[in-house]
Amino acid sequence: MQNLFTYPIHLDDLSATEKKYKINANKEQCKEVAEILQVEDVHSLKAEIRLQYNKKSGIADVSGHVEAEMAQMSVISLEKFDKSYQSDFSETYTTQENEKVSEGREVELDWREDAPEPVKGGVLDLADVVIEQLALVMDYNPRQEGEVFEFVSEFDEETTKAQNPFSVLQKIAK
Repeated sequence: MQNLFTYPIHLDDLSATEKKYKINANKEQCKEVAEILQVEDVHSLKAEIRLQYNKKSGIADVSGHVEAEMAQMSVISLEKFDKSYQSDFSETYTTQENEKVSEGREVELDWREDAPEPVKGGVLDLADVVIEQLALVMDYNPRQEGEVFEFVSEFDEETTKAQNPFSVLQKIAK
């Protein structure tokens, strides 16, 4: 499958000043994102992203806002419905490999800090960042407003007791 939704940024080509990007997915790109996220349909997807890259440290700070309108299938009624998602995010990426890790040495990491995500080949795809942020906020058990799951047993209490495997053990113990 050809990757239609892509927005690659070559980090080494950037200056030290902050860059701003606006991404609006077209219909074909929305279809691809719907396949990736495994939802019924993505009606619209847009993002505003700020990117600042420090060549000396190899650190890229990416922040922004993502908005999407998508159709999902309710896990309760199995009906298709539309839902909006929005997310503000801030991520850090690095082009530098950790020499200690690459040499096989043990490294002590602080669990309270997020390690920067690695960027391979100096190219950061902002479309991948947008999809990832959307995947983090979307509901994987979607239900329409007001829907509540109610369990109704097929069996009455006597039938359930008769089918209980431990009831056989109770009879043997007597």
